[in-house]
Amino acid sequence: MDHEKLAKKAGQLLVIGFNGIKVPQEIRDLIHTYHIGAIILFGRNIGTPKEVLALTTDLQREAKKAGYTHPLLICVDQENGVVRRLGEGATIFPGAMTLGATGNPNHAYNVGVATGNELKALGINWNLAPVLDVNNNPDNPVIGVRSFGESAESVSKFGRASMQGMQEAGIATTLKHFPGHGDTNVDSHLDLPTIPHGLDRLEKIELKPFRECIAEGADTIMTAHVYFPSIETEPGVPATISRKVITGLLREKLKFSGVVTTDCMEMNAILHGVGTEKGAVAALKAGVDYVMISHTLERQVGAIQEILKAVENGELTEEEIDQALQRIHALKEKYLSWEDIPLDDEQEVPETVGSKQHEKIAFEAYKDSVTIVRNKGIFPLTTNNGLRILVVHPDNGTTMQVEDKRYANLSLGEAIKGYQQDADIFQFSSALDEQEIAAIVEKASGYDTVIVGTLTITPSSNQITLVEKLIKEKDSVIVIAMRSPYDYGYLPDVPAYINTYEFTYPALKVAAGAIFGKEEVKGSLPVTVIKRVVGGK
Repeated sequence: MDHEKLAKKAGQLLVIGFNGIKVPQEIRDLIHTYHIGAIILFGRNIGTPKEVLALTTDLQREAKKAGYTHPLLICVDQENGVVRRLGEGATIFPGAMTLGATGNPNHAYNVGVATGNELKALGINWNLAPVLDVNNNPDNPVIGVRSFGESAESVSKFGRASMQGMQEAGIATTLKHFPGHGDTNVDSHLDLPTIPHGLDRLEKIELKPFRECIAEGADTIMTAHVYFPSIETEPGVPATISRKVITGLLREKLKFSGVVTTDCMEMNAILHGVGTEKGAVAALKAGVDYVMISHTLERQVGAIQEILKAVENGELTEEEIDQALQRIHALKEKYLSWEDIPLDDEQEVPETVGSKQHEKIAFEAYKDSVTIVRNKGIFPLTTNNGLRILVVHPDNGTTMQVEDKRYANLSLGEAIKGYQQDADIFQFSSALDEQEIAAIVEKASGYDTVIVGTLTITPSSNQITLVEKLIKEKDSVIVIAMRSPYDYGYLPDVPAYINTYEFTYPALKVAAGAIFGKEEVKGSLPVTVIKRVVGGK
């Protein structure tokens, strides 16, 4: 057995990440020693568009020097909306539930093409999107608005349109999180969720979007670190390392012949179970092709060593590794060629990134998505007639581990000020307590209208108390749910309520335009919202 050759085969099965906007020496070493197959970029790697292009070019140059037959796959979670990685200079596009609220899959296709064009222009050739989870659990802490909605039919349509749009732009896509992460109330970043449904129900709901997109030419599928007892009989085995799920269900039953990648193997559902390194071997044995280890160098190298050990002791065969590599190479053949990758230093970022045309595509989708759930004659408000407006919203936007903290600054006040310059803004802390609520209610007494931005209300959230107290004191209260449409279930008595499904500035700007009668919005709820019982009421 040629150890060096086998090590390079094992390395090609890894997707790895690193810190910083420049390529660290240890990553260069891994590329040369192990021929690492793919790189994942996070917010920590994203600078200006020029810096991103320089980073991806440098990575490809290193791979070329190392003698790669195909370029590196470079991937990113650009789901858009609340989960996005591109920042300064790139277009802000609507996320999945925002698109679902438009009712028009053409928006998903157009946003898919435009997103793909911007990624490709920056040297990113693989997007870890679209999300095909059907969000039929209002308490899901990790999917929520990352899903197109609660209907398997709608998720199938929008997911297919999004996938095909990105593929049209020449970007490899990923359907995630197989076999479905929508009906959980546990975040697999933190623990192992279980989905107890029988196979009949899974066939009708969770699996339907995957089956339909596989039939339309899916590129890659990402596994969920979720336990499905109706498929996997061994207790506590997540889908990622279950042969019954990956080979039995996905490969054999659903006939998927493309690349299967894991979600990050450093998430707690794996890390605190089988462990990252041993989990890499277990995933490959289950039928996975790409093992994703996003953060830690020691675990990345350790996983390669475990794979080599597994081949040496017969736990894993070289033939199984070769089959995975064939699927990876087929994906690279389809999307990548050294001829298409400029390797020179001083490249200009193509004008497509952050272009006016892309902003227009995004804006049209936002206008069709923002949803007026209730309006008891409270708005449109008239601008500049001496109307005193107070805008109240949380000071931080992230609640999910997968969200990028760089985009957590909420800009609702800024959006309202675009129409009413003298509006006042009050930001409350995430620890909103009774004293802070009393101060806000007292301050509100001096204003004609209070606009409250809410952010993923839970049964114990003091945002409920705040809104209820404001409604008691004032006739004109408008609530804008800046992420979760389910907030309305906790606030059924509010006189005016709008959903934006995300706290991105363009979404909030459109909502502000609707409040002042300057934008006609057409969105409808892609999920059912029922009244929630709070504190025994």
